[in-house]
Amino acid sequence: RVESSPIYYSCYVADRPLDIFLFNFVFGDFLLSLFFPEMSPFGGVSSTWAALAVLMIGPSVIRSADGFVPSSLLQQRPSSRASDISTVVLSSTSAGELEGATSGALGATSKKSVASAPKIAQRWRKSTKQLATLGPASSDRETIEKLFLAGADVFRLNFSHGSQEQKKELLDTIRSVEEQYSHPIAALGDLQGPKLRVGEFSSETGERLEEGQIFRLDLDEAKGDNKRVMLPHPEIIEASEIGHTLLVDDGKVKLRVSGKGEGYLDCTVEVGGKISNRKGVNTPDSVLEISPLTPKDRSDLEYMLKIGVDWVALSFVQRPEDIEEIHSLIDEHLPAGAFRPHVMAKIEKPSCFEGDSLKEIVALCDGIMVARGDLGVECAPEDVPLLQKEIIDECRSQGKPVVVATQMLESMIESPTPTRAEASDVATAIYDGADAIMLSAESAAGKYPEESVAMQQRIINRVESDRHYQSMMNSSAPIPDSTPTDAIIVAARQIANTIGAKAIVCFTLGGTTALRASKKRPDVPVLAISPFKETARQLVMSWGVYPDFPKTGSFGLEVDEEQAFDLSSPVVEEASEDFDMVLREACRAALAKGLVNDPNDLLVVTAGLPFGTPGAANIIRVVPAAGPSCWGGICRVD
Repeated sequence: RVESSPIYYSCYVADRPLDIFLFNFVFGDFLLSLFFPEMSPFGGVSSTWAALAVLMIGPSVIRSADGFVPSSLLQQRPSSRASDISTVVLSSTSAGELEGATSGALGATSKKSVASAPKIAQRWRKSTKQLATLGPASSDRETIEKLFLAGADVFRLNFSHGSQEQKKELLDTIRSVEEQYSHPIAALGDLQGPKLRVGEFSSETGERLEEGQIFRLDLDEAKGDNKRVMLPHPEIIEASEIGHTLLVDDGKVKLRVSGKGEGYLDCTVEVGGKISNRKGVNTPDSVLEISPLTPKDRSDLEYMLKIGVDWVALSFVQRPEDIEEIHSLIDEHLPAGAFRPHVMAKIEKPSCFEGDSLKEIVALCDGIMVARGDLGVECAPEDVPLLQKEIIDECRSQGKPVVVATQMLESMIESPTPTRAEASDVATAIYDGADAIMLSAESAAGKYPEESVAMQQRIINRVESDRHYQSMMNSSAPIPDSTPTDAIIVAARQIANTIGAKAIVCFTLGGTTALRASKKRPDVPVLAISPFKETARQLVMSWGVYPDFPKTGSFGLEVDEEQAFDLSSPVVEEASEDFDMVLREACRAALAKGLVNDPNDLLVVTAGLPFGTPGAANIIRVVPAAGPSCWGGICRVD
């Protein structure tokens, strides 16, 4: 407390005032003003009667909790924000404002008010993120909102199915849910990629191939039979060599190339089975001289850039040049003034592991997806877990987010509970250090989309609460780069561990600082505050990072004081640079996410000066949740 500007604290638990808390403060200062007027914040006998009046009318006035809460908060108390724990809300009220309570003005708050945390605070406490694919079972707003509340951080729009207009409707719904909860939600557009298929057969039911027989694949458009069928992909015939393997219908039929001529391949059937019209063909031993982007993909990519998806997932990646190709197309077709989406490479071909290809692919893109469906077809099943770990380790080394996908909770398409093997599979991906895990048909077409997302979150929470988990993350932490940003992040993590901070707060423009923080896998959440919604959405994919939209002061952005506490409607306006306001913004955002619930909780804040310099991180500050000028219950007011 400073003599010239006494501060009174009113305390709220679960949106209700603790009457006795304020009563004790006022009564204590009333006695102080009677016997030691020079020490009393009421400033003498005349003000003593004002204090006495407060005591007399206290029961009726103090119970009006709304008087202490900014009006913007009173208008948005959705039941969906229900918290599992009580939240403490600090309000600082000057003596003059307390005196004004006698005329009904009690409750006017000073600029040190802190808004209440959202009641879904537990929603932000996991580190591993969740992707949910949207489809027929999850296309309405109610279901999408339920999936978000159940744990989904990113929604995947699969452009292999449905029209472009349907994807735009889904994106609009995602943005609506994002606005309602004032939390960034990312949208990932997944390109279909080339589909390599055999032609059609004379028999509508197809043909059965017997082990050991010779079967020809050629360019003849005539319908196939038990001896041959058209393969309308000359690039496969050209790239295949004697001894190469071809897999049909997800590996159900296995062929070995035993002869090759102009426009045909003769194959020996090693694993027999039924083959029918338009079944897929995989080429695990060949690198095909084709683009990963079909004409349909190019049209879909242009549409994604137009509607503003946050991530673009590229299928059929064989080599680093494929990533360079999609970057060139994005440069060519990105609308003027539009924010560039991040590119995610889907690793599903064995050629990605030849030489330094994986390292180069990870370096060229912004994220990686372990697409275990096709990868599991083209690689031996016993190799897939090892390749998964190899991909995750390379991504962690380079600080790029990595998603593990495909058949994670496959049985929950039909069943409300997963198998024990599936639960172990999800847990293994988390223990491996994946940034995110994904659901495909489980959430897109299954009977239990919400339950599938909730089950993933339960597994995440259980694994991350295991004492071995953090030690495993620490033991596999990559060596920091010799850069100022890495030095600041390493120091911030050490400080947070030493003082028991509740979160590390990073102010970032393009997301670089937050990504470096995520790479170190800190023991506390990373709260990333960016003035760009697009950056915030892209950061949603990263382990332990929870982005937030700024409201006041940071990066020269400012809003009205009432708007600063309106968690449902982030608004920014031009203002002067003010580092103190940056720190206040950190406290507001941490409370908005429920990362702090006590005025003495500490935050480690990193930022870069001058503001607006991408990648600059050169400041560390430790601040209490009550605000940068409040320490140990004492607020220092300039």
